[in-house]
Amino acid sequence: MKKIAFFCIPAHGHTNPMLPVAAELVRRGHAVKFYSFGDFKTKIEATGAEFVFCDGYLPKLSKEEEEGLKKVSTTEMSIQDIRITLAMNDFLEEEFRSFKPDVVYTDSVCFWGKLNAWKFNVPMVVSTSTFAFNQLSSKYMKNSPAEMADMIFGLPRISKELKTLEPYGYKVNGVLSLVQSDNHTDSVVYTSKYFQPYAESFSDHYAFVGPSVFSEAKPEKKKERPLVYISMGTVINDRPDFYQKCIQALKAMDADVIISCGNTVKKEDLGELPENIQVYPYVNQLEVLQKADVFITHCGMNSVSESLFMATPMVLYPQTGEQQAVAVRTAEIGAGVLLKDDSAAGIQKAVEEILHSAEYATAAEKCSEDFRACGGVSAAVDFIENAPHTSNGEDVVAKLNQANGKFQFFYWMLVIAVITLISIFLKWKFVWVIGVAAGILSTPVMNFVQKKNYEAIVSKKKSTE
Repeated sequence: MKKIAFFCIPAHGHTNPMLPVAAELVRRGHAVKFYSFGDFKTKIEATGAEFVFCDGYLPKLSKEEEEGLKKVSTTEMSIQDIRITLAMNDFLEEEFRSFKPDVVYTDSVCFWGKLNAWKFNVPMVVSTSTFAFNQLSSKYMKNSPAEMADMIFGLPRISKELKTLEPYGYKVNGVLSLVQSDNHTDSVVYTSKYFQPYAESFSDHYAFVGPSVFSEAKPEKKKERPLVYISMGTVINDRPDFYQKCIQALKAMDADVIISCGNTVKKEDLGELPENIQVYPYVNQLEVLQKADVFITHCGMNSVSESLFMATPMVLYPQTGEQQAVAVRTAEIGAGVLLKDDSAAGIQKAVEEILHSAEYATAAEKCSEDFRACGGVSAAVDFIENAPHTSNGEDVVAKLNQANGKFQFFYWMLVIAVITLISIFLKWKFVWVIGVAAGILSTPVMNFVQKKNYEAIVSKKKSTE
């Protein structure tokens, strides 16, 4: 029997995949302590794990900070994570000394879980509730100008907060070391290698186990008429305007519609509902998706994974950079349509495209079969039980960086040589043109070369396996 400490941030999308894992560990006889928050107490205790209240360590937020968290601000989330870590320091020191966990299973953005695992030298496995993101897979994220500004201008604030950790024995190289995936950290990812972008770039320290769900039910799509399900998740769901456009788009359609809008939007706020449309604060999402033919989604990883698990194609309406990455990959495998026009007419067109084109359902079914072949919760628990792991394969990212570094060196040596020749045989006034052109071309050229290097490394790796 092992003692395993679970840590997660107060978010449904991050907590939910960890629950079946906790239940299976308890079933196998392990002692599990789950450090979490009051909203999740009932669910956690239902797994058989020991629930540990952490609500008292949440800092009081100003209105500005609350707004930042509602908008999923990377800066605000990072700062609050650091402050929670400091608030929990004395408590967790005592917990680690008394409970003495053999393994820490922590959410990928739960700083206090990661930092204390490192501080007390306890083997750590990271619970990754979205894609694993490294320098390659992060290319799928298309951050908005506001998100980019938040990250750039927020770095000094985050760096200042990180320095407050040092007197307490926490060693941090930077915020990237706390949030970015690397090839040396044991990680469970709740998707398949097929769905994970650039899966070959991740080492044997990664277990791609497929969706972590309690259900083993199979899709059941046979019914009198199509079912369209709509949900914007549990965080950015205050969108009465969008729900109203969905109602307008689908009210005359020969289909049943279910909208799950959370507690922020009230049913009466949406006006008089047509007979074919039902609105609820929450539903059992897996049960609805089991029968749904189309899912209009914000593209949170949990929601998309559950939709693909139940072979339901999607209308993709991402709200953040991370969700954009999930949406792009879903569209890539043919299991969804990106909603570029969110008017009532645009929504209707997207839903009809999926209902009238069988290839979307076929692609979703293919991914469903792939997910179910991954091992799921049992594979995740096997991986945790056997932590820490070693990697016998080569580090593709390290090898890629080496190849990229060589090319960059030769690229800029060539640029310098061209500039020198032009300055000798022509005039210095033309030199700036070459410099500007080289700078502009460097990014697309580097991206092209990186892609080719990656393909070559992966091809060679596969040929030797």
